[in-house]
Amino acid sequence: MSDLSFDAVVVGAGAAGLHCAAIAGQRGLRVLLIDHAEEVAQKIRISGGGRCNFTNRETTPANFLSANPRFCRSALARYTPQDFIGLVRRHGIAWHEKHRGQLFCDDSSEAIIAMLLRECAQGQVAHWQPCAVHAVRGAHAGFELDTDRGVVHSAQLVIASGGLSIPKIGATDFGYRIARQFGHAIVPTRPALVPLTFDPVSWAPFAPLSGLSLEVRIETGSGHARGEFVEDLLFTHRGLSGPAVLQVSSYWHAGTPLQIDLAPGRDLAAELVAAKRASRRKLVNEMAELVPRRLAEAWLGATPELAERPLPEQRDRDLALLAERLQRWALKPQGTEGYRKAEVTAGGVDTRELSSQSLQSQRVAGLYFIGEVVDVTGWLGGYNFQWAWASAAACAGALARAAPAG
Repeated sequence: MSDLSFDAVVVGAGAAGLHCAAIAGQRGLRVLLIDHAEEVAQKIRISGGGRCNFTNRETTPANFLSANPRFCRSALARYTPQDFIGLVRRHGIAWHEKHRGQLFCDDSSEAIIAMLLRECAQGQVAHWQPCAVHAVRGAHAGFELDTDRGVVHSAQLVIASGGLSIPKIGATDFGYRIARQFGHAIVPTRPALVPLTFDPVSWAPFAPLSGLSLEVRIETGSGHARGEFVEDLLFTHRGLSGPAVLQVSSYWHAGTPLQIDLAPGRDLAAELVAAKRASRRKLVNEMAELVPRRLAEAWLGATPELAERPLPEQRDRDLALLAERLQRWALKPQGTEGYRKAEVTAGGVDTRELSSQSLQSQRVAGLYFIGEVVDVTGWLGGYNFQWAWASAAACAGALARAAPAG
């Protein structure tokens, strides 16, 4: 076996690629890890405000979207959050749980990157970075890659090149191009976990609320494509962001409305009618007890005469209508902030053409797709990293079993 011949080449040194290369190397394969970017694992580096939300204890298949929703079950069942937590503990990385099962490093996300690089070193993984792959060809008993450092031969090829989100850190369509080259279908891609934007004219009354945050219930879609979350919403100059909107954005499609309850778990109509009997305050002041004052003032800005009228002078039906609008706010986004602000890419390599056990192509033996490049998209909160770890482990296990003799 020459210096430029490997059992497996992994393209993409992000979360999935690093983990896969490390596991395969430690199982005795000769592995080459290639990435075109200057720095390794940039998405890990910036995740969780620099502390890396590296998994979620509560991960289930229900936390993922896909045109083939059952596909992720096998990998997730065989490599669980507890498995990755065990790896983190073995490397002495301190971590904490925030809420809803989200786990973060106590210190920097660099600890996770260093851990994965140490795991690769333990597996004697060759790591070429920065190194671009210019072409991939099917060859006898494997693949041939033209790279910045020459032609590489490999029995098996793993595409872990990620999606289109955050192009400024190196995202490209490389994985989709390779998939199409070898006959794979691509589920249409779109930005996910992304802020939503609105028509500037219709949004003008709410633009001054930029920076305001509050907990809401938000939903969109219908049937199996319906998403509903109770999370914090953040107003921006151009629209809406915050965990609530990032979550629901993965379910949102152009032309469909959102419905938002700005006071979840409360009966605003009953509270306003009850307040009418006991208070002589202006409506805007009473509303400021129920929702943030800035929101109350903006909401009533179009009807100042109503806002300034004392509660006893308000009609019950007007109060009920006001409460209904606050708790069933229907609005239609104009679009999203795009891939530049999207945390992940929805869609990708169609999983109906991959093995759920190994992530291997059903069209081309020895070709694998893992992580974000495939059509599996997790919720906000560590789920996408858990898919990266799980899909990488499933693939690496198959590579170990399929390694050529000698």
